[in-house]
Amino acid sequence: MDRMNGNVMASDWQARGNMNITGNVLFYKNPQPLVRDRHLNHGVTSVPRPFDFMARQHFVPVTAPEFGSAAASFPVIFAGDNKAPLAVMGIRSGENLFVTDGQFAQDFYIPAFARRYPFVLAGDQQNDRFIVCVDADAECVTDNNPNQKFFDGGDTSPFTKEAFQFLQNFERDRQATDLMVKRFKETDLFESKDMHFQGQNADGSPAERQKIADYFAITEDRLRALDGKTLKKFTDNGYLAVAYAHIVSLGNWQRLVNMTLRRAATQRAA
Repeated sequence: MDRMNGNVMASDWQARGNMNITGNVLFYKNPQPLVRDRHLNHGVTSVPRPFDFMARQHFVPVTAPEFGSAAASFPVIFAGDNKAPLAVMGIRSGENLFVTDGQFAQDFYIPAFARRYPFVLAGDQQNDRFIVCVDADAECVTDNNPNQKFFDGGDTSPFTKEAFQFLQNFERDRQATDLMVKRFKETDLFESKDMHFQGQNADGSPAERQKIADYFAITEDRLRALDGKTLKKFTDNGYLAVAYAHIVSLGNWQRLVNMTLRRAATQRAA
């Protein structure tokens, strides 16, 4: 979608077949530009383990509008030099505690980053536009009688148009989140934190205490230190609500510890 304007003409799809997509995107094995001539008979179909693609990922990016929902399910932290906001879904590398046998646990929030799969936007910097791509290696993508086709004759199908709208919304939220994090940096709201975990040995004795995460967090003390003008701006644009949702979410670290201990006990019993 050129400049995210949502106006995609059928003729655009032929030209995009010559695009070379580079770089890595979490979850995506083989993202390809969605092209009518190549994908005319392709679409998505139901699979028995729809969330297998995220079963070994213990964190997932989230955007600012998601903090409130995500905070009820997971710790939401800021990580790395860029202070990227992440929903933490496990405390052991390669283990997502909320995915079992390819199913996402009911009653917990699924981040938009995962819900958009197998679609994704790729930046075409040379032409200053975004390219709609699909993970050609996704298990749900098929050209064998898909439940939902990507194209309907010469045009994109209603299903694909809805997916495009979702991608547009996600990109808008992502850019807004980048701006929010920039403002949090400028006002020096972040503090370095760490999280430790002590599990159990096979005999039930306490295991060695291990550090499981280094991250950045916003603290109430730093929020209270903001001047009145900045605090009002943060209240008006929703940043303050996001910050407090993040603070509340950190109470979910204990949930992850409990879930890890239960899963470890089940694995030992098996």
